[in-house]
Amino acid sequence: MTRSPAGCDALIALYPILAALPGAARLRLGERAHLMRLPAGTTVFDERQACQGFPFVLTGSIRVFKAAPSGRELPLYRVAPGETCVISSACLLGQTPYNARGVTESETTLLVLPNADFQALLAEPTFRDFIFQLFSERIAELMQLIEEVAFRKLDQRLAALLLGKGQRLHTTHQHLADELGSVREIVSRLLKGFAAQGLVALSREQVEILDAAGLRRVAAG
Repeated sequence: MTRSPAGCDALIALYPILAALPGAARLRLGERAHLMRLPAGTTVFDERQACQGFPFVLTGSIRVFKAAPSGRELPLYRVAPGETCVISSACLLGQTPYNARGVTESETTLLVLPNADFQALLAEPTFRDFIFQLFSERIAELMQLIEEVAFRKLDQRLAALLLGKGQRLHTTHQHLADELGSVREIVSRLLKGFAAQGLVALSREQVEILDAAGLRRVAAG
């Protein structure tokens, strides 16, 4: 980990509201935040770990999910450049361990603000409003996820997922299952059903959409 003024400049560019911080607060942010470069597939944080700092994503992305002992995963959200991690916020605010896992999806650059400095900057109304606004946005996304999982059938969710990725998807059944918080065998069975109906064509690590209107009907229930 290194400290980098250039990293702080990139942070302000991605999170322009931070430019409204008083000069002393911006200086503290630049001096105390650590620059981290992580390869794809790196676990940034895991369940029951103590949160050591607040991550700002400069490049790349972090996939945040709940993992069951069986190996099943439920994706919660992604943190892209200009966004923040609500679970990290909650852990720092409540001084509790992480209750989910975050893994980089590609090579990712983070600027990590240590816990003590995060707490100190909360005294600044601009920073506090920024954190709680993003907190509110993430909670709304998570409520939508709960609604999807609780009230929509898996075939509807799979159809909607396929429609959002273009005509030809280069992906695996396991990856689609991870996206849906399901298991590969069930997703494979549903995809074969879609293929039998002429909605999609399946080949190795590829799904081609043949009947988008038909998939939309499935997604709509």
